[in-house]
Amino acid sequence: MTTLRIAVAGLGTVGSGVVQLLEQQRELLTARAGRAIEIAAVSARSRNKQRNVDLSSYRFVDDPVALASDPDIDVVVELIGGDEGPARSLVEASLAAGKSVVTANKALLARHGTSLARAAEKNGLALGYEASVCGGIPIIKGLREGLAANRITELHGILNGTCNYILSQMRDSGRSFNDVLAEAQALGYAEADPSFDIDGIDTAHKLAILTAVAFGTEVDLASIQIEGIRRIGALDIAYADELGYAIKLLGTARRAEDGIEQRVQPCMVPKAAPLARADGVLNAVVANGDFAGKMNFVGRGAGGGPTASAVVADVLDIARGARLPVFGVPADRLEKARPCALDQRVGAYYLRLMVVDRPGVIADVAAILRDHQVSLESVLQRLRAPGDNVPVVLTTHETQEARMTAAVVQIGALPSVVELPRVIRIEQF
Repeated sequence: MTTLRIAVAGLGTVGSGVVQLLEQQRELLTARAGRAIEIAAVSARSRNKQRNVDLSSYRFVDDPVALASDPDIDVVVELIGGDEGPARSLVEASLAAGKSVVTANKALLARHGTSLARAAEKNGLALGYEASVCGGIPIIKGLREGLAANRITELHGILNGTCNYILSQMRDSGRSFNDVLAEAQALGYAEADPSFDIDGIDTAHKLAILTAVAFGTEVDLASIQIEGIRRIGALDIAYADELGYAIKLLGTARRAEDGIEQRVQPCMVPKAAPLARADGVLNAVVANGDFAGKMNFVGRGAGGGPTASAVVADVLDIARGARLPVFGVPADRLEKARPCALDQRVGAYYLRLMVVDRPGVIADVAAILRDHQVSLESVLQRLRAPGDNVPVVLTTHETQEARMTAAVVQIGALPSVVELPRVIRIEQF
């Protein structure tokens, strides 16, 4: 078979890692693909930037979109990033020109994944994106191929290593969110502007992709309810630990009777659950199949090595001639995503209040919960300081989310409640 000629657009940590991996694993990849894989061209914003790999032997193309029309290139690897601009232009132009594409660009797929899948399949091309979700964990292959015989009923994922690192360090050290965030930035785990990660946007992009693969729907980023971790305090971490839980930022997708539930929120997870034990910068996903049962995927979700591994795995599939439907179902048969009514979910909740310590406060709160048919499981009040502000923590039995939301609004209006109540969903696995 002829050599597969690829172009790598974007030479940051992941792009440089791809070049390095292809060089070091050349013989292994040739043996597994049955043909040689070579880099025909590279492209990046800066030709002369210092990188950890020697690019002097590769043809450098200044305009990445020009790679799409280059007759000496078979496959384009897009590692530029961003949901618009040169990344989108390159991918769309490459598919139109008859070139298969591999990308690690979760934002692009979350915004335009359905149309890109249709373009690829219309032209008989591959669109590989394993590296876009959970770095080196083969979660796309796991859902699309390994669990292809199953109907997925739900999945939950720790999809952002920055948030997982912050929450793990807060638990282990007892420090505040702001202190740990500053440390994460100093270590390079968080960006100078961390909002994309800590506000849940990155997790939402990845969840939108996983939902499409798991449930055979069009990508539906707009229907995801998103809440980040800015409001998680050291007090919440400590109370969660006392109650037997760990707090994790989860991307959750469930098949409900009236549609698909998609949300990104901090959740309390039992300490014994696999998701609770995935700490630091690790990612983890639990998927529930109707025949296979619960499957756990855990590993490094970012970094040059793990992400490059996923990119090259997709290149290898293309070299072998694999052409699977992009989202597991032919693009013209993807169902229109139908969001369910999130406020109808039934589950348990953690509620933390900061209140003025005086007689009758707990009775007032309990009365409101009773009136909204919310049943209490436990009440914790460790500190007493009459006349001062003290934390009160309550956990509920399972209740409808709409009832819990209405009760919390009323509780927050009580004169004795001095801060916005903190509500965290409790997930049982």
